[in-house]
Amino acid sequence: MAATRRRPGPSGREERARGQAGFSLLEVLIIVTVFSILLGLAMPRVDVEAFRLNEAAREVAAALARAQYRALLHQYDVVVWFEVTDRRVRIHDDRNNDGLVQPGEPVSAVALPDGVVFGRGSAPQRAMGPGPVTFRQRLGVPYVTFHRNGSASEAGGLYLTSTRPGSAAARAIEVERATGRATWLLFDGSSWRGGT
Repeated sequence: MAATRRRPGPSGREERARGQAGFSLLEVLIIVTVFSILLGLAMPRVDVEAFRLNEAAREVAAALARAQYRALLHQYDVVVWFEVTDRRVRIHDDRNNDGLVQPGEPVSAVALPDGVVFGRGSAPQRAMGPGPVTFRQRLGVPYVTFHRNGSASEAGGLYLTSTRPGSAAARAIEVERATGRATWLLFDGSSWRGGT
């Protein structure tokens, strides 16, 4: 019987090397180093203060819109409390419309991000008043009620600012009484303009 002859070919190691396309450790380290340098150059240009204020304004405006929507959907009052010292907004589904938190009535909260507080800092006041929250108060806590027709108990609003010393950055959220619509604005250092 004749022995079959094997053809010479690549060794196992060469086959594995050819099948694995990738980067060496040195190449990965170079890429990470270059990326870190570019990130370090870009970071001073990122305005973290403005980002946090915009996030807070959007979140509070969205909480007000959700409260109004729940009042319309479920046909009962939804009360929004502004706990200034605790830096949060508390939403109460007042299912029996008595203005009091009863067992079984949901209460949720939205906390302001770190570095953001209620207030307007050095920004000029809007027509809604000086703030930090311009709605009437009960037991020392400002609140607004959204009714089952979507309207708000009163027109008013609130201001948000940064805790950074000397900051002129501020955001305002205004609520229309008839429609219950909440809109937010930003102070750019010279004037108030619509938020984006």
